[in-house]
Amino acid sequence: MNKTPEMVNGMSTEQIKAMLAKIKCFMLDMDGTFYLGNQILEGSLDFLDACEATGRSVLFLTNNSSKSADFYEKKLERMNVRPVFRNILTSGQAAARYCKAAFPGKKAFLLGNHILKAEMDKMGLEVDNENPDYVLIAYDTELDYAKMTAVCDFVRAGLPYIATHPDYNCPTETGFAPDIGAIIAFIKASTGREPELIIGKPYSGIVKDALQVTGLQPDELAMCGDRLYTDIATGVNFGMTSILVMSGETTWEDREKSEIKPHLTFDRLSAMIPYLEKI
Repeated sequence: MNKTPEMVNGMSTEQIKAMLAKIKCFMLDMDGTFYLGNQILEGSLDFLDACEATGRSVLFLTNNSSKSADFYEKKLERMNVRPVFRNILTSGQAAARYCKAAFPGKKAFLLGNHILKAEMDKMGLEVDNENPDYVLIAYDTELDYAKMTAVCDFVRAGLPYIATHPDYNCPTETGFAPDIGAIIAFIKASTGREPELIIGKPYSGIVKDALQVTGLQPDELAMCGDRLYTDIATGVNFGMTSILVMSGETTWEDREKSEIKPHLTFDRLSAMIPYLEKI
């Protein structure tokens, strides 16, 4: 028998509606939540339409720093997402803003692909992989052994060390690809150090950016995603409603065993539609 949202969440229909009634903006994770790889998940566009019809906005909030906001905007356009919904905040953008403020006039060793490098240049972040003042690592889909050796040399030398996000895996249409969490583990095994600061979900750096972008208070926001340790922890840690969708990384077993508990759980974004009323 399929579980209804009422059964899963242990609430009545009216209680679920009441919890969602205060939400003015849904912050949506992307991969595993809105789409999977290059395939949009069933009902995702319907969910956006329901948000618009009930007076709500959407901000796509992704930890994936291997792509730029421009890349994601074009990807969403190909998926027939209308311009009004193509609002994107990445951990790479949040990290660049943090580093520019924290290390003025300083240069970064950037562990990232050419897409991220172009976005960092556009945002005015100075990069010098030969003689840096600090280390910024991202999800580098062009990673090779020479890069890994270089970043470990600079981390081992004691330079300030920042990471864009903590995710261990990136969901794909065929399973998972190792994400930055695996890179952090590699660096720690070689140098004994972990990042002094991680910017992306579930940490404060990207949340501060999101609050500024939306102009809303935490209790007016919902963080929706497929990962307990990033998406759901963000909501729990910063006073937002946390909504787990079972369309990506998290299994039902993971959900039951985890100490991180979402406020609400749905099979996918579109399962929320019957509970959204005009605000």
